Amino acid sequence: MTTTAPRSMARLYWLALGTFAIGTEGFMIAPLLPDLSRDLSVSLVSAGQLVTVFALTYALSSPVLTALTGDIDRRRLLIASMLAFAAANFVAWSAEGYSTLLVARILLAIAAGLYVPNATALASALVEPSRRGTALSIVTGGVSVAVALGVPLGALVGDRFGWRLNFAAVGVMALIATAGLLSGLPRDIAGHLPVASLRERLDVVRQPAIFLALLTTMLWATGAYAVYTYLASFLALAAAVTGSSVSAVLFMWGVAAVIGLRLGGRLNDRFGHLPVIVTSLSLLALAFLSLSTSAILLPPTAARTPILMAIALWGVSAWSFFPAQQARLISIAGAKVAPVVLSLNASFQFLGFSAGAALGSLTLANASPLALGFVGASCVAAALSLVMAMSRRAPSPSPVMS
Repeated sequence: MTTTAPRSMARLYWLALGTFAIGTEGFMIAPLLPDLSRDLSVSLVSAGQLVTVFALTYALSSPVLTALTGDIDRRRLLIASMLAFAAANFVAWSAEGYSTLLVARILLAIAAGLYVPNATALASALVEPSRRGTALSIVTGGVSVAVALGVPLGALVGDRFGWRLNFAAVGVMALIATAGLLSGLPRDIAGHLPVASLRERLDVVRQPAIFLALLTTMLWATGAYAVYTYLASFLALAAAVTGSSVSAVLFMWGVAAVIGLRLGGRLNDRFGHLPVIVTSLSLLALAFLSLSTSAILLPPTAARTPILMAIALWGVSAWSFFPAQQARLISIAGAKVAPVVLSLNASFQFLGFSAGAALGSLTLANASPLALGFVGASCVAAALSLVMAMSRRAPSPSPVMS
């Protein structure tokens, strides 16, 4: 059932509230790791595994469970997954030890991995074809708003009132989203939407060009999360930025990320995906190199300004890569399997997040937080090298001129 009434567009915002809650929970834990590790009496490296486990569970469970639940009513599945997400947040809020919190993070990832792809699929079914782009931007925009506002607000709340309140707040937000889905989505709305099977997904990822392009996404995400997971520790040591000031830095990074998303989409439309990808990855590698170089060569007070400038450049360049990479994947795979390849791209992104968090942990255990920028730059340089090698085999298609 597809409708075009204003009420049908309003329903999209309930779906977006769910993605906002998921985006906030997924990204907010990184700046909370130092306080969380002290409260639970575990090392910072052990606390970082909460990030690794969440991302890895999401990456592996989302495509499998989405395929296995393809015959289930989409409305019921969305409501159930968001309700489970709310419950898991309250488990995390009340966790008395590290193990319970680890289990909660696994449950959160499973629920999130079911909700997000189904919410984006249902968004397309809620409106007529001419408005699907707007519908998708509203629902996926929940994550962008979470990066820009939810994460820095979570860091501020965690600094003032403790990390547990963040999980409780996201749990309440998820309950509100559940209530909105119950009241806002009619029972006959897109009960059964076509879902790609596991075999169809594997057939797509087995194509060498697509697999190498997805590997680029993974390397990009690995480099970004190697730095992001332990950004609070890096800022404290390299620039003497602690407490509520970390929230301000994350707000700046989030705004830069939103600018990067918009800029990347527009530049892709004008110049094509390859120039945007090469430029964004080059600037991202430069930003990460600047982080560690400034931290090592300069005292904290002198390093603060170049580090903040590098973080702003990181936000713009990292997220301008993403829309161009999506366009690149569609151009390689073809429009017919675009939903499948974009879903796989999300899985490889979270695989990269998981690998990045683990790589960041290894860096802290064997070197120093000051070296995180070098590690991130190495991963991004590998992604750039892969893009350049592939471009020599097949030239990038020219953008469609209107």
